Amino acid sequence: MAQVPQTFFDALAVRTWCGLALEALGRAREEIDAINVYPVADGDTGTNLYLTVESAVTAVEAVFAGHEMGSAGTAPGGEPSLSDAVGAMAHGALIGARGNSGTILAQLLRGMAQILGAGGEAAHTDGEGLRRALRHAADSARQAVAHPVEGTVLTVASAAADAAGDPARGAAGDCGTVARAAYEGARRALAATPDQLTVLRRAGVVDAGGRGLVAVLAALVEALTGEAPRALARGLAREDAETGEGAGAEGGHDPGVPAGTPGKGGPAFEVVYLLEADDPAVARLRARLDALGDSLVVVGGDGLWNVHVHVDDAGAAVEAGVEAGRPYRIRITHFGAGDVHTTGAERPPRERTQRAVVAVVPGEGLAGLYTEAGATTVLARPGEAPASGELVEAVRRAHAREVVLLPNDAELRHTAAAAAEQARADGIRVALIPTRSAVQGIAALAVHEPGRRFDEDVVAMTSAAGATRHAEVVVAERQSWTMAGICQAGDVLGLIDGDVAVIGSDITVTAEIVLDRMLSAGGELVTLVLGDEAPEPVAAHLEARVRDAYLAVDTVVYRGGRQGAVLLIGVE
Repeated sequence: MAQVPQTFFDALAVRTWCGLALEALGRAREEIDAINVYPVADGDTGTNLYLTVESAVTAVEAVFAGHEMGSAGTAPGGEPSLSDAVGAMAHGALIGARGNSGTILAQLLRGMAQILGAGGEAAHTDGEGLRRALRHAADSARQAVAHPVEGTVLTVASAAADAAGDPARGAAGDCGTVARAAYEGARRALAATPDQLTVLRRAGVVDAGGRGLVAVLAALVEALTGEAPRALARGLAREDAETGEGAGAEGGHDPGVPAGTPGKGGPAFEVVYLLEADDPAVARLRARLDALGDSLVVVGGDGLWNVHVHVDDAGAAVEAGVEAGRPYRIRITHFGAGDVHTTGAERPPRERTQRAVVAVVPGEGLAGLYTEAGATTVLARPGEAPASGELVEAVRRAHAREVVLLPNDAELRHTAAAAAEQARADGIRVALIPTRSAVQGIAALAVHEPGRRFDEDVVAMTSAAGATRHAEVVVAERQSWTMAGICQAGDVLGLIDGDVAVIGSDITVTAEIVLDRMLSAGGELVTLVLGDEAPEPVAAHLEARVRDAYLAVDTVVYRGGRQGAVLLIGVE
């Protein structure tokens, strides 16, 4: 029996929608990759959309987990508000957005969140609220693209919003009806994209980004009605392109071959980064990047932006970000060097190295240290843990037959395990060393020898990591129960091997107590990793303490940058 369309759209519906969208994109990922010809035929649109939604799912699940545990002053077992859920969805998509289509999808979700979250602590919205959210999403995504092109995901999004607000299609009522109307409008627009973009008609495909958005909207329908819309036929795009049915093969707008197509004189690099900057600086950045290249998409707001552009001068694009604010998670892909998945271009395969190390690191300073040691790094900023897809991508980027994976965080163990399994399915031999801190990763990397047999190298690295006790000094954000008693917001906490062991009021004093407790069991080497918030004298004080009180114990100090913890301590 069919489920009655849902009248309201609430936090649980957001959670369900995100999960179903991830599943749908997982099923369609290879198909979407295969039809990816615009703006660059790099065959990764499906993968990029999947990674973007995966990041959104992770953020939404974290909000629900926080409320279930009663964090941030909420009662245990409570459910987040609609504003909390859509805000997490939008933020997760923003920080995890990949590629051109993923960045646009992030802005679509952000546009929806701006409307759905406007009610503050309201528990839900109705069909009219969902309709307005879809409209604002389509309009804001179009505004985020420097030079909108019809026949793309932007066209599909606009058609979905138009259909959602068309009373003739019954879209004036409940949320389920609005969602279904939006899906059907998007589906019709997708079939017509070859008529609007010649490169699609020549390839006999529909727009890949639009195909992904249709999958996301189908998941919305299923979340609100319990019924999945009929699946798009794999051959639909090619049949439409060949017969002209639905696509209108003759008489369409002919924009020519897109500038970003490999082999047609387009830009050589894709540059993507997150940027902390204010609105005026971003406006200037848009103008500068628009002059440098094409496929410019800048999405976000409230001080955090995701920047995507195709350029010939990647350095200039990054420098523009530095002038505007603080760029990080910088990714530069060379279209002509085999660094991207391709479907049509013939490129000689790059020779794989025998072995590589992939490590998650909590700050830019440590990322530089690990990179100098030869590791491929994934930067994890405070509160923004990487998803499994990001780790898989890093393993692939390492381009090695054998990979040692260092998660450097106890909470990332399952995520890393999932990434390792996925990489093994690609034929890569992966060993996961369950490092729980970056200092354990440093110890493991110090004994890494690529020339050894793989198993022997893994054993040596695992042994070094396991022999390293780890601690961190952090500042409490809120009142909570700990192993050492009740702490208040602003207290300095000393954690040893993951458990709170010391509650203090001074960073240097607390760090010294923690270090003494760790060295009471012996040790030969102390590693200190200073965060940006660490007082300047703390390193010198701790070094002097070790030198005066513990004979034959050496100390090394690194600058970790913005790493979440004020100080990381390792004792080997």
